[in-house]
Amino acid sequence: MEQSPDTRSRPALRALTPLEGRVVAVLLEKQYTVPDTYPLSLNALASGCNQKTARAPVMSVTEDEILAAIDGLKSLSLVFEGSSSRVPRFEQNLGKVLGVPSQSAALLSTLLLRGPQTGAELRLNSARLHAFADISSVEGFLDELAERVPPLVVKLPRAPGEREPRWMHLLCGEVSAADLAPAARSVGADAAASPSALEALRISHRELEGKVERLQALVVEMAGQLGIEIEPGRLD
Repeated sequence: MEQSPDTRSRPALRALTPLEGRVVAVLLEKQYTVPDTYPLSLNALASGCNQKTARAPVMSVTEDEILAAIDGLKSLSLVFEGSSSRVPRFEQNLGKVLGVPSQSAALLSTLLLRGPQTGAELRLNSARLHAFADISSVEGFLDELAERVPPLVVKLPRAPGEREPRWMHLLCGEVSAADLAPAARSVGADAAASPSALEALRISHRELEGKVERLQALVVEMAGQLGIEIEPGRLD
């Protein structure tokens, strides 16, 4: 397991707002999934924040709201603005600020984007950010994040009907199991399906998402070069 060069006890960041969490997580996700268009323009970042797929909850935010969130993230050194392009572009600095390896940053980003997930779901959903060998490897990094001072993730109590416990990040503050009950019911419903069939469907869905994201990024990039503004969420 790759180890962080920093100590396990670090000064606590203030709790991020949900939009700040979404912004930094989208930047990390797109760094791996569409590297040709990273760092992201504001327009591309807005499209990523407002995606209808692979997001929980789904958001509908304006570029002005995203810029306000970016200002807050800049003050924490979590986001930087590049200066080598006519169009402002933004990049994330999550791993270095938190002192975590790339594997842990991938898991935190996936939790920020999709909400509470089991170890198996995290392995599948973060596959394009890091290819974990198995579920135990995922849980090893989660355990390390949970043991940090202050902790960065928490293992939630297993709800009725759930076969596996879920994990949740703590970057936006403490979480309540009661507030996450709707997500628990959704996971319980998924568990009723055949595990092998469900995993095959999820893999197929992830592959399709990847193709769509690459096409969306290409369209946004071409529109930017032509001076055409695309309304956030229009491509979803």
